[in-house]
Amino acid sequence: MDTKDLWVLDGGMGRELARRGAPFRQPEWSALALMEAPETVREVHQAYVASGARVITTNSYALVPFHIGAERFAAEGEALAALAGQLAREVADEQGAVQVAGSLPPLFGSYRADLYQAERVSELATPLVRALSPHVDLWLAETMSLIAEPLALKALLPGDGKPFWVSFTLEDEAPGSEPTLRSGERVEDAVTALASAGVDAILFNCCQPEVIEGALKVAGAALQAQGRTDVRLGAYANAFPPQPKEATANDGLDEIRGDLGPLDYLGWAERWRGAGASLIGGCCGIGPEHIEALASRLR
Repeated sequence: MDTKDLWVLDGGMGRELARRGAPFRQPEWSALALMEAPETVREVHQAYVASGARVITTNSYALVPFHIGAERFAAEGEALAALAGQLAREVADEQGAVQVAGSLPPLFGSYRADLYQAERVSELATPLVRALSPHVDLWLAETMSLIAEPLALKALLPGDGKPFWVSFTLEDEAPGSEPTLRSGERVEDAVTALASAGVDAILFNCCQPEVIEGALKVAGAALQAQGRTDVRLGAYANAFPPQPKEATANDGLDEIRGDLGPLDYLGWAERWRGAGASLIGGCCGIGPEHIEALASRLR
């Protein structure tokens, strides 16, 4: 795989569903559309592909008890994940040359490294992996707040040879300070651990665009030190203001920053490209118009 070949990823799912009128509320978040308006999920995937995305991500992020409740997860979680995989697969196959990333979310709440329960990872992740497996081209453990969770998820993946990508969310601190995960763990340590475990790509997402460039530089240096020049780097930021340390992601619809329109976001993406990223897309609040700007200019 050529690590210099840029792949444009899709953007955020939840806000785009809400913008298109899909049912959308807490605590179900983006999972509600799978239950009540799956056609809108398909439309969002189609919009990102039309905008130039080469990778679309399954709408399985909120399919955890944290969002849909333990009872519904036990009864419907696997079937809903299968539907999420099927919808993305159908859109990708309609278009051709589009890959499907199977979203493996933080199992105990976004940004909440303090809620991580190692003993429950298999119980919650195995149904998602089983349901998504027939439909995806690669695995994406995303918005990871700590090192242990993606390592535990990797151990549960089938031996299918599909690439495993891990995307960490960073503390929204001032640029210039050492980049850390929301757990407080150093980016360098996270990259070293995941590279040693055989990850195929390391990305940074669901954080301020300002903090990503520094993390990419640290990641690139750590990979170089390990001789892992085959590991790709990537980024997909969110578009809402910095979140305090006690924040829980998806706690509500945060106000979108006024300085992150498509061309503004492109400016950040160009900096990430310069720092070594070859997988670039968008997270919360980044829509098809942003992805179109990336695809038309970066490629």
